[in-house]
Amino acid sequence: MKKQYTNAIVTEKRDLGGGITEMWLMAPDVAAQAVPGQFVALYCSDGSRLLPRPISICDVDEERQKLRLVFRLAGAGTRELAATRVFEGIPLLGPLGNGYPPNVGERPLLVGGGIGIPPMLFLAKQLRRQGRDVSVVLGYRDSRMFLAEEFSEYADVFAATDDGSAGTKGTVVDAIRENGLTFDWLGACGPMPMLRGIKALAEQRNVPAYLSLEERMACGIGACLGCVCKTKNRDAHTHVNNSRICKEGPVFEAQEVEIG
Repeated sequence: MKKQYTNAIVTEKRDLGGGITEMWLMAPDVAAQAVPGQFVALYCSDGSRLLPRPISICDVDEERQKLRLVFRLAGAGTRELAATRVFEGIPLLGPLGNGYPPNVGERPLLVGGGIGIPPMLFLAKQLRRQGRDVSVVLGYRDSRMFLAEEFSEYADVFAATDDGSAGTKGTVVDAIRENGLTFDWLGACGPMPMLRGIKALAEQRNVPAYLSLEERMACGIGACLGCVCKTKNRDAHTHVNNSRICKEGPVFEAQEVEIG
């Protein structure tokens, strides 16, 4: 799959609240190649911020050749990106990384936590198109449940909130157990404690799990070795058991990666 540098044009933008921004970008070549689980690298115009910001792909509109990104304002770089006006361009490289496997089982359970929720929408959409019986568990801090309603078009949706204001009070694993959910594989993206819980649950249920790891990235293309994680596989560059999250990931089979 060829990575594309392009000047992506912002066509729509809105504030989802809680420091979350949604943006649609016209990027025909990238939209044509992207698969669920991949990400793009967005470049700021401020010369003091040379490194790109990696952002997961939330959705693709193939007909209109657009990418949808949903991201949290985490620093000066993402604030600059969120301030980009409609019809302005953002330099972009992508699609980057690997995605979730397309054919694993018939009853997938997708789990997203926090800003790991957006890429699950793209995956749920693809799996429903394939005729899969999809369930989704989404983890939030409180009742500000961005994107939750959109998931209902593609999946049975369950929620967990830290404060108990919606869904199950507790973790996504608590919600899975409380609702008696059954599944033949897991796909997840979110903070590391959540992924550890999902990996443990997959081992208990004896089903495969695929985890998208979140990590600070520099180059986004595997050159700088700044986002490695411990795996069972020996890396050709370092000759130790490391894999580059931006290159070999961000999606890994749970048994291949150490996230303890």
